[in-house]
Amino acid sequence: MSRFPLDEQGRCGLCRRGVRGFDAAYSFGFYEAELRQLIHLFKYGRVCTLSRPLGKLLAQALPREQAFDVIIPMPLHWRKRWQRGFNQSQLLAREIGRRTHTPVQDALRRVRNTPAQAGLTSAKRRLNVSGAFQAKKGAAIDGRRVLLIDDVMTTGATAASCARALQQAGARQVTLLTLARADRRAMSDVLSDPTLHDSFSGRTENA
Repeated sequence: MSRFPLDEQGRCGLCRRGVRGFDAAYSFGFYEAELRQLIHLFKYGRVCTLSRPLGKLLAQALPREQAFDVIIPMPLHWRKRWQRGFNQSQLLAREIGRRTHTPVQDALRRVRNTPAQAGLTSAKRRLNVSGAFQAKKGAAIDGRRVLLIDDVMTTGATAASCARALQQAGARQVTLLTLARADRRAMSDVLSDPTLHDSFSGRTENA
């Protein structure tokens, strides 16, 4: 794999081949420096009050010309939700919903636990989370434009799996919105961060 997999437009190989799963993705910034520290405090320091200022940053990354019918947070594995006491993506989704006057719906669930993704290639990551999510019964997303919310996008494999589950349930469009994204040109540094391994051990925190 190339050390610098982005093209001159900042697109990765998955986006160029059209196999990313979601229709578009937006992030406030890269997963580094102060933004990374704030996300750590929010998730691991359990400073839930950061949801409001972080939600403000998240809203700045959303194109004003786009409209959505429903906002859906990335689901946590039930065990992780129980351990932490909250789903950070759900808190962020509520902030975006409040700011855009768009309903928030917990329409996704994880149907199987997956092995850790740390150390896997992009192709193996996609295979690892393939079919790991389903839309909940009764989820009203048929024909709707969905905004999927998460805190960090790493390779996009988890978000793509969620997007496919939503599309199978009838979603017309799935757009991913995250606070931060890993710089694919420096992916080796990001994947060595042990705090990102939460999402790679059956916990869907990072896309």
